[in-house]
Amino acid sequence: MRTNPPVGPGKLRTASKTLGTLALLQLVLPVNLVLTAVALVWPRRDAPAAAAPGTSSKTILISGGKMTKALQLARSMHRAGHRVILVETARYRLTGHRFSRAVDRFRTVPPPTAPGYAQALLDIVLAEGVDVYIPVCSPVSSYYDALAKPLLEPHCTVLHPEAEVVRALDDKYEFTRMARAAGLSTPDSHRVTEARQVTEFDFAAGQRPYLLKSIAYDPVNRLDLTTLPRPTRPETAAHARSKPISPRNPWIMQEFIAGQEYCVHTTVRDGEIKVYVCCASSAFQVNYARSDHPGIEAWVRRFASFHRLTGQISFDLIQAEDGRVFPIECNPRTHSAITLFRDHPGLAPAYLDPGAPPVTPRPDSRPTYWTYHELWRLLRRQRGLREGLRVFARGTDAIFDRSDPLPFLLVHHVQIPGLLLRNLVTGRDWHRIDFNIGKLVEPAGD
Repeated sequence: MRTNPPVGPGKLRTASKTLGTLALLQLVLPVNLVLTAVALVWPRRDAPAAAAPGTSSKTILISGGKMTKALQLARSMHRAGHRVILVETARYRLTGHRFSRAVDRFRTVPPPTAPGYAQALLDIVLAEGVDVYIPVCSPVSSYYDALAKPLLEPHCTVLHPEAEVVRALDDKYEFTRMARAAGLSTPDSHRVTEARQVTEFDFAAGQRPYLLKSIAYDPVNRLDLTTLPRPTRPETAAHARSKPISPRNPWIMQEFIAGQEYCVHTTVRDGEIKVYVCCASSAFQVNYARSDHPGIEAWVRRFASFHRLTGQISFDLIQAEDGRVFPIECNPRTHSAITLFRDHPGLAPAYLDPGAPPVTPRPDSRPTYWTYHELWRLLRRQRGLREGLRVFARGTDAIFDRSDPLPFLLVHHVQIPGLLLRNLVTGRDWHRIDFNIGKLVEPAGD
């Protein structure tokens, strides 16, 4: 006779956390319902524009439908008079963004790692008459979208780098080498394939401490900013052994440079930057405000031009205390800072028309935030009340739009609760909710 294993304290803690979070979401649901109802009755008058003179309306395929940045691009394309097809994997089929007024059709595709992913995209391209495919990638899918590019390009334009470029940019060590080849400043970096290399490293020869960072995307370890060496050699060895370092999963040990961090989104064609925005950054970025930084912009433009990049390329950089700019990492995919273009009429042309002028956020663009993240910070006292009210007063929610209110309701009260309920049933642990990306951050997650 088989019996179910006993439920351990870890499972009970996870279940309690999940149930408590669902209860909190239920508490704010009535307020969201009222807000959505008011917006539906008195919407902002924002009808789709006609296509620009001399151009025709296009059908745009946008992936990553669960993410705010996909919603932002869909709205910008829709307002410019284009038809939008939004896609996402079946796991996130309940995304609230599928109910946006900007989305003409929603389709699901297999996971990017599945053998049929590229063919599924091609089937949609052919069935819907897609003119341009704009991948809004997860860290996993960016490489597989690049592999799909040769299959799709005979039928539509694909705004994404080639596979070998994606692989190099996603590799923190190779990205550093690319920056050095362009004559740009870089931190001292070393590829690590076993913990022993960390223990035996001559830290005394350097002037700064080092960080261990996973080269492959790791949603949990990426937030670990423990500096090396530790106070004792055994502590340094223990820290290195605590990471899943292996020849098949190499890490990078990189010089830690203190200073102000920045994040940058660019949309590039043949090395020419068509869309550019820079923001001051933080470890868990859910607030964006434009920042004019000539040194950061010069570094990024030099890198994009030297390597003649094409696609949506995001950068994390840091300005050291001596004023020099150093790269942290590069992500060949859309950055959430694109939300700062929410009312910019030039965004869609900059993406679709090679001859359109480059764009940056308008001078009056308001900072963006995610309301439920801000409420959680207030609840946990991670922000003072005065500071929280200042964020609300000066900025604007990245999801809510009076002319398109349903995503704001359904992301928070269908999409996220659906994921929480699934984890409750399966007993799967999770670390936090990312309302921006529209997912639960989980161990070994996507």
